[in-house]
Amino acid sequence: MLEKVLIANRGEIALRILRACKELGIKTVAVHSKVDAALKHVKLADEAICIGPNPSVQSYLNVPAIISAMEITGAEGVHPGYGFLAENADFAEQVEKSGFVFIGPTADTIRVMGDKVAAIKAMKSAGVPTVPGSDGPLTDDPTLLRQIANRIGYPVIIKAAAGGGGRGMRVVEEESALINAISITKTEAAAAFGDGTVYMEKFLQNPRHVEVQVLADGQGHAIHLGDRDCSLQRRHQKVLEEAPAPGIPEDARQAVFASCVNACIQINYRGAGTFEFLYEDGHFYFIEMNTRVQVEHPVSEMITGVDIVKEQLLIASGHKLSFKQEDIIFRGHSFECRINAEDPENFMPQPGTIEAYHAPGGNGIRVDSHIYNGYRVPPNYDSLIGKVITYGQDRETALSRMRIALDEMVIEGIKTNIPLHENLVRDSAFQKGGVNIHYLEKKLGL
Repeated sequence: MLEKVLIANRGEIALRILRACKELGIKTVAVHSKVDAALKHVKLADEAICIGPNPSVQSYLNVPAIISAMEITGAEGVHPGYGFLAENADFAEQVEKSGFVFIGPTADTIRVMGDKVAAIKAMKSAGVPTVPGSDGPLTDDPTLLRQIANRIGYPVIIKAAAGGGGRGMRVVEEESALINAISITKTEAAAAFGDGTVYMEKFLQNPRHVEVQVLADGQGHAIHLGDRDCSLQRRHQKVLEEAPAPGIPEDARQAVFASCVNACIQINYRGAGTFEFLYEDGHFYFIEMNTRVQVEHPVSEMITGVDIVKEQLLIASGHKLSFKQEDIIFRGHSFECRINAEDPENFMPQPGTIEAYHAPGGNGIRVDSHIYNGYRVPPNYDSLIGKVITYGQDRETALSRMRIALDEMVIEGIKTNIPLHENLVRDSAFQKGGVNIHYLEKKLGL
C-alpha cells in the first residue's frame, strides 16, 4: 500500500481524495496556491506546501513544483483528481521517471485516448461502437473530402483531434460549406491546441450523452459500474447527472458494457476511466474516453456501493481489483447537481465570501463540498463549489430527495446556480427522463 500521497488538486475533489486516503491509512500532502491556503483539505492534510502564486499555470499546472514537493515530503504517489494535470501524459511520464507513482493510467494510455483519432481507432479495434466518420485525419484533397462527407451523410461535424471541452468543433450542413469549414477548423485547432489535425464524423441531431464508468487494474481484470446520463449540459459543460441512464434498452446497455470492459483489457487500462457516448435511437456511439475520475463519479458509487477513489488508490498500490463483475449489484437511482458560484441568470462567475452555509441532510442525501462559513471563493479557478448527490430506491424517490435537498441548502454572500437546479428538477420533460443534449440550452434560450 502507498504510505504517502500528494494531492495535486484543489476544492471538493482534493477533499474527496484526502478522505479516501485517510480510510486506507495513507498519509497526505496537500499542495496549494497562495490564495488556497485556507482550503479545507489543506487544513486536514498531514502536510501542506504552497507551490506558487494564484494563477494555475504557476501553481496547479507547475509540474517542477509538484514533483519537488513530492521529493521534499517523501510522497510516493500523486493523485491528480480531475482537470489541471489529470490527463496530461507528459506529467504522468515525468512522475514515473522521477520514481513516483502516478495514480491513473500510464502516460502511453493517456496519450492514445487523448488523441481523438487514435482513441477511435483503438475503440474500433476493441469492438466499441463508434460514430460513422473519416476513420482518420482529413487530407487536403477536396474531392476525397467530399466523398467522405457524402459517404457519412450530412450533417457532418469537423473535430480537432487534440480538442476537448467542446472546443475545436464545426458542424457542416451541406457540401458547399465543407472545404471552408475544414480549413477554418484546422487553423483554429493549430492555434488552440498546437495540432491542426482534424477528422470528420456524422453529426447526430438529438442525441443523449450517456457514459460508462469502468475500473481496471492493468493486470488483465476490468469491470464496469454501469452508466450515467449527463445530457443536461450548457456549452458542453455538464450541469446535472444521474445513474442509471433512464430508458435504455437492456440489450443495448449490456452490449456496450461488454465492449467497454473488453476495451479496457485489450488496451491494458489501469485505474478509473469513463467511456463517453452519444446515444440516439437505440444506438451508442463512442466519442471519447476520460482517463481520470469524473466529477459525477458519486452517482455510480451510490448505486453500486463501490468507492471509486479508494479503488484508484488500491490499484496504484499494485492491488488487483477488489471486485469481480458478478460482485457488483446495481440498486436504486442517484442524481448529482453541480453547485457553482455563478449567477443563475447569466452564468457569470461569482467569487466572494460565503457569509452563511447550511448543507442539506436526511435519508439518501450526500454533499461533496469544500466550502464553509467564511470561506472566500477565489476568482482564479473553476466555479464549482460543491455537489449535491441523492439516492433512492427508484428514480422518483431520488428526484424527490433532490428537490428537498436543494430547497434546504443555504449559501449566502454569493450567487449560486441553485435556483437553476430547483427549476430543472421540477421540469416536466426532465422528470419523464431521457432529454437530449440540446434540451437545457433550448430551455434557457441560448
